[in-house]
Amino acid sequence: MSGVIITNPPKADLKDVEALAGYGVATVHEAMGRTGLLGTHLRPVQQDTRVAGTAVTVLSWPGDNLMIHAAVEQCGEGDILVVTTTSPSTDGMFGELFATALKQRGVRGVVTNAGIRDTAELREMGFPAWAAAVSPQGTVKATGGSVNVPVVIGGQIIRPGDVILADDDGVVCVPREQARQAAEASEARENKEAATRAAFIEGQLGLDRYGLRETLIRLGVTYQSYDDHVRDGAES
Repeated sequence: MSGVIITNPPKADLKDVEALAGYGVATVHEAMGRTGLLGTHLRPVQQDTRVAGTAVTVLSWPGDNLMIHAAVEQCGEGDILVVTTTSPSTDGMFGELFATALKQRGVRGVVTNAGIRDTAELREMGFPAWAAAVSPQGTVKATGGSVNVPVVIGGQIIRPGDVILADDDGVVCVPREQARQAAEASEARENKEAATRAAFIEGQLGLDRYGLRETLIRLGVTYQSYDDHVRDGAES
């Protein structure tokens, strides 16, 4: 497998990245029309952590982390490393030594649909990680791959410079050209949810706030007392 290392790809504006960092993955995903999620299989090794940054992408051979070494050189302040493999792999391709090198360069975290290890050390050093597997299985450094090319995780295309937002709920990718629009839509959604939260605190029901009683009628859902329900033989 040959490959290519792309240098200096375009990136989302840092102001838009920081704006998106103020919102949760669920909010941004919903604000973008329920798009961008990288799947439910990516789980954090830590809790109560949210990061946003620009993607540096890696396409590696399964069980081979050579291209992660190559990607470190391409990483800088505000980036998030995104690693995938040419076919499914759960090997521990990323650990504490990589995190040490990346943290020194200002990288904010790693996302991989392969495996990671040294999870206790990653938590201790405060380097956030999301992965599909945790495995102590080692890797080799023997096969070429690519850095800063479009990759696919969970059916979602991630390009270098796209915004990666990750928290306890998962990981979402925001195309770099849509970062500002996504931040504005997320702010609007959060404001709307704040108003709904206040209404729920006051005792309003979602059935009324969202106009769902009409939906129930349209779907033919009816109300019936328990006695009538039993008399009609529904529980016999």
